Amino acid sequence: MEQYRMEPGSVYPIGATVAETGVNFAIFSAHAEKIELCIFDEHGCQELKRFVLPQCEHNIWHGFLKGAKAGLVYGYRVYGPYTPEFGHRFNHHKLLLDPYAKALKGNFSWSERHFAYNVHDPKQDLSFDARDNADVMLKAVVMDPSAPLIPRQPIAWKNTVIYEGHVKGLTALNPKVPEHLRGSFLGLSHPAMIAHYRAIGITTIELLPVQQFISEQFLTDKKLTNYWGYNSMAFFVPHQDYLNQDQILDFQRMVDELHQAGFEVLIDVVYNHTCEGNRLGPTLSFRGIDNKSYYRLNSAEPRYYINDTGCGNTINISHPRVLQMVMDSLRYWVQVMGVDGFRFDLAPILGRELHGFDKSNGFLDAILQDPILNSVKVIAEPWDIGPGGYQLGGFPSPWSEWNDRYRDTMRRYWRGDKGLLPEFARRIHGSSDIFEHSGRQPFASINFLCSHDGNTLRDLVSYQDRHNEANGENNRDGHSDNFAHNQGIEGETTDKDILSLRLRQIKNMMATLMLSQGVPMILAGDEIGRSQQGNNNAYCQDNEINWLNWDENVLYAQELKSFTASLAELRKRFSMLSHDRFIHKDDKKSAVDITWFHPSGFAMQKEHWHSHHAATLGYLIEEKAPDTPVILCLFHAGAESIEFQLPEIDTIKHWQVMVDTTSSSEQQEVRNIPAERMITMAPFSTIVLLNDCL
Repeated sequence: MEQYRMEPGSVYPIGATVAETGVNFAIFSAHAEKIELCIFDEHGCQELKRFVLPQCEHNIWHGFLKGAKAGLVYGYRVYGPYTPEFGHRFNHHKLLLDPYAKALKGNFSWSERHFAYNVHDPKQDLSFDARDNADVMLKAVVMDPSAPLIPRQPIAWKNTVIYEGHVKGLTALNPKVPEHLRGSFLGLSHPAMIAHYRAIGITTIELLPVQQFISEQFLTDKKLTNYWGYNSMAFFVPHQDYLNQDQILDFQRMVDELHQAGFEVLIDVVYNHTCEGNRLGPTLSFRGIDNKSYYRLNSAEPRYYINDTGCGNTINISHPRVLQMVMDSLRYWVQVMGVDGFRFDLAPILGRELHGFDKSNGFLDAILQDPILNSVKVIAEPWDIGPGGYQLGGFPSPWSEWNDRYRDTMRRYWRGDKGLLPEFARRIHGSSDIFEHSGRQPFASINFLCSHDGNTLRDLVSYQDRHNEANGENNRDGHSDNFAHNQGIEGETTDKDILSLRLRQIKNMMATLMLSQGVPMILAGDEIGRSQQGNNNAYCQDNEINWLNWDENVLYAQELKSFTASLAELRKRFSMLSHDRFIHKDDKKSAVDITWFHPSGFAMQKEHWHSHHAATLGYLIEEKAPDTPVILCLFHAGAESIEFQLPEIDTIKHWQVMVDTTSSSEQQEVRNIPAERMITMAPFSTIVLLNDCL
């Protein structure tokens, strides 16, 4: 330790920054009285020495440790009042993780010593625990990061097809990925995975949380884990369990390899709460550094947290230093880690001021003006459980949003609910009723049928009810109504008629997704018939319930993979299926036109839209030029066959069948239909026709 000497440092940048002669340490705390930098051996096991940070300017405590280098293992102890009733929870007996840590050492394990109070004391969090927790706490490692090698090549929103997946789940069972790479970042970019992405036509991989997270104690006690990862601990660190050897390089190499193959990488980020939970949670980082600044507290009783997240606490992004941390983290993942954008979990929290959600609030304005972040994709999950928490359509340009109204409408239409034609058409049209009024375009709508949260597509047509018994909550967790339909039998069956109908329904929904204006998002595994055995809340299942089964003999696997690929190719080939502006009938400014057709072959009239029992609709989209493509999509969600008279269009003599969900991929052959013909649509079916000009 004689080689180290603590000197006054620099306020900026916050975190641990390597310089030529040492390392600068800077950490924010508005209410601390003293902060110690704790140095550990290279394994993170033994605390070697403590250095008091000598200066505090603008609430940034800092010091320059001369002689220190990259690889140094460290943590903080923060001194101050322990008065929960006033919002302060300082306890210098607890080793704390640097909020700006870039890499970690050691393994986290739950212990009573992580709590700043005595968990056995009747006074609960008003008591005080003086035991040290350093031996069971993660430590930070000083890093000197370099940027990825392959520059980003942004994909236009109109060409984007998102594939939402989990780092481990995507490769854990893939026999084509070397065993040592399965379940890791590097497994995701293995040539076998890249070949699959290419085969199904996706452009953009959206990963569930990859920032360091931990499992809640109640899950660990039940021998379960927080598999999804929505329990953040460190906002700059790639999750340890997904690494092979190098902390940062593994992630950067994955991004480089995916970029080189032409794919984008988006990551799901959780800046709305942390793993420290409510007032009875552990003290691991933010709570012990400056609880009153980092979290939103009840103004009348600061002992208690505002819980707009349902996870015990809410990050106080209105505080300028907390906002700075989030912005620094986002820029880090773009500039250093190379990602192409973000999906923000429970995003209304990030836009909520004291008076409520405000689309001109500090965070949303900061994103808009930031020279790094305003050029990447930003997607909001536009709901939370706080006041005014449902904000679909409420985010400003250039944000896109997960569109749950699209999800629910398509599920209800295809299960046979009545009176949905107007809503069904609006969702196919890109949800202009939700987004266009504020000057936004179709890419504002992220259209999806399934996501990590809920049923898979196969389960949606196989299970009427949730089956979450494995979660250990007596099947009370998860959504109770998923707009699902099992086609007559709950769960697995050998009934060929039911299996055939289920496959057709999966195809119907997948076809609708890829034929809709807006940005399609496919849940990883839906293209190969993945099932979660009816579990619609598999957040804690780190096992084959969540891992993709890559066996080509799995029910529907080959058929759905080919079908998904053909739809992606169709969407790519005909750009009008993903137009960059909302298409309106007879819009002279638009190069594309749209017409809705009744089964009679005539354009839809007002009375047709209001026919409660109608379940059939034609959707024609064309370019306004001679000898250009015309696509006619026919949707029928009725339980009986129906005759659909093809519309009379002077320039069209024949139609070519491009998609027919009643046929298998092997049976799907190019066939032409005379333009004047009446076409029979089987129950619950989709047919896509192309004019013969091409």
